[in-house]
Amino acid sequence: MTTSLPARTPPAPAPVLDGADFTDCWRPDWRFDLTAVLRPHQRSAGDPAMQWDGDAVWRTTTTPCGPATVRITCRGGEVRVQAWGPGAEWAGTAVPGWLGADDCPDGFDPDCHRLVSAIARRTPDLRLGRTGRTWDALVPAVLEQKVTVVEAHRVWRALLRLAGDPAPGPAPAGMRVLPSPRRLREIPDWEWHRCGLDGARRRALLHVASVAHALEPDDGCDSPTLQRKLRTVPGIGVWTAAEVVQRTHGCPDTVSYGDYHLKNLVGWSLAGRRTDDDGMMELLEPWRGHRQRVVRLLHVGGSMPPRRGPRTAPTNYRRI
Repeated sequence: MTTSLPARTPPAPAPVLDGADFTDCWRPDWRFDLTAVLRPHQRSAGDPAMQWDGDAVWRTTTTPCGPATVRITCRGGEVRVQAWGPGAEWAGTAVPGWLGADDCPDGFDPDCHRLVSAIARRTPDLRLGRTGRTWDALVPAVLEQKVTVVEAHRVWRALLRLAGDPAPGPAPAGMRVLPSPRRLREIPDWEWHRCGLDGARRRALLHVASVAHALEPDDGCDSPTLQRKLRTVPGIGVWTAAEVVQRTHGCPDTVSYGDYHLKNLVGWSLAGRRTDDDGMMELLEPWRGHRQRVVRLLHVGGSMPPRRGPRTAPTNYRRI
């Protein structure tokens, strides 16, 4: 078994961090790429909720038991998990799911297209992880509605610095835990404006914060069920619901319909042309049941159409 690691320095023994509230070590029986499987959960290199430290990843999360900080390392095929905070045990035991233990690629046939087949051969260890936490995925998804990625990530960092609690345990400096729904509802309008958040996204966040307890998936809540629940909340549409279940459930089929760039990535990679959302879904139809898996592969090895105009400039809502 081989494991791809995001090592930036020569391997060294894992530091001893005493006092962890949860510790576990195990040797997975599947191949995984620690960077690739966790990348969809990181919002920029400066994300206060996820940081890399050499070949270790630190991540904060909310849990039903309270906040937690998790540190994951993998050396020689062995994964070591350490967690701190009230939710340490809940988060620590969820790590295998984060790394793709529940992902089942059975029935996926990459050979329907030459490019998909080639990327799949180069990245046989790509897995879709699941977190089981709607709140952690829903807040950043709302912030990313109808704005540039740069702008959304800036607001995400500002929100966590403004209202997030310091990460439990010996986390890297500056790490924060996503504020609770109650804390988010307490943020005054002028603070939201200082973060650079417009009124439409702010209202959507307040709506989801008011019903957040009902949106966390239980044992019987599958991806379609959660998407239907999410779309009953004002301000939450098809795109946002898809972004959430891709992370909470590791859903291999749900595609972000309505994404500004995705349709062009799929169209250019699979057909050599730009397309609309319906055309994108038509191109992905041969992989029904694994359409999001194909999208993830195209993010790794696909291509976008050549740029023929200036990039969209971020809107500075703090000056409005």
